[in-house]
Amino acid sequence: MDTLWSPWRYRYVSRQSPTPGCVFCRIASSVDEDETSLVVYRGQHVYIVLNRFPYSTGHLMIVPFAHVPDLASLEDACLLEMMQLARRAEQALRLTYQPGGFNLGLNLGECAGAGIAAHLHLHILPRWTGDANFMTTIGETRVIPEDLAETWRKLRPCFKSGETAHCADPAPPAGRPPERSAL
Repeated sequence: MDTLWSPWRYRYVSRQSPTPGCVFCRIASSVDEDETSLVVYRGQHVYIVLNRFPYSTGHLMIVPFAHVPDLASLEDACLLEMMQLARRAEQALRLTYQPGGFNLGLNLGECAGAGIAAHLHLHILPRWTGDANFMTTIGETRVIPEDLAETWRKLRPCFKSGETAHCADPAPPAGRPPERSAL
């Protein structure tokens, strides 16, 4: 039997029952704890946070400050800011990790896959060719090659100044398979 060691996950599986209430509302109100909460940017109507249980390195979520379940409940200014920040997040992730593509998505309602159905959020996932390999499809295990604190450290400067030009120099892409030579 193969063993995949992931000791950093112990703090998640060993903690007491989750704090009651909405996790996104708690993050929104914890303004002085952005590094701990993994918030990379706070706008006027929304904030950008790393997903604590990412599908890939750099998995971001854009979350409205308003506790609403669907797009119809958002003000136009909030929708506009979400899309502008989705574009900025794409640029920041492209500069930082050089992914081959992206998945952007909203899961509206529990039956549509929303883990937190009462509070709308937009997922932005960088993708690389071959990132859904046998570990994910057969082993039902995701391997994330970069610690969340390191991802936060890399992405925070991209949003801090208001423009993506302040992203750190691109590092070798985390999770990206080696280039294949054309024969």
